[in-house]
Amino acid sequence: MSADNLNVSGVAARYASALYDLADEKGALDAVAGDLASLQKMVDDSDDFRRFLKSPVISRTDQSKAIAAVADKAQLSPLAHKFLGLLASNRRLFVLPGVIAGFRAILADRRGEATAQVTSAAPLTESQTTSLIEALKKSVGRSKVAIVSKVDPSILGGLIVKVGSRMVDSSLKSKLQRLKLAMKGVG
Repeated sequence: MSADNLNVSGVAARYASALYDLADEKGALDAVAGDLASLQKMVDDSDDFRRFLKSPVISRTDQSKAIAAVADKAQLSPLAHKFLGLLASNRRLFVLPGVIAGFRAILADRRGEATAQVTSAAPLTESQTTSLIEALKKSVGRSKVAIVSKVDPSILGGLIVKVGSRMVDSSLKSKLQRLKLAMKGVG
């Protein structure tokens, strides 16, 4: 299955597919997946890094040098290091989050896994994560379910779970919004 079918499109899907093929050919799928997980954490944790990836005013040379320094500091595999260099030299660093999502989706699909994007108001405990994985296995009919967890305090409570094109929003924020709309309709 291509990344195009997994909510990643365009340039990001093509780069994700190419990276997957290269990593598979070199027998480095797990190493690259780990490197991409590290990069995703950097993207999630740093506004400055996100701005750097998206900035059109940083020259190609400066982007290449900066991303090489990041790759060195993060001790990324040679394949991931070269891939980031390619993205920088082609002025495509802005697609990195999409490439990461696409790569993960392709990898999970090829391994028969489902990937669930879970947003919670607070970090999930180990027991909550285990219970959620078991419930998702039954729901999606896969023997393996990976969770990509995100914390968003603005949802107040509950969870937002997205698997493929299906989404279940049981957040307190959404429930309050629905209640507010229902109250407006009554009066």
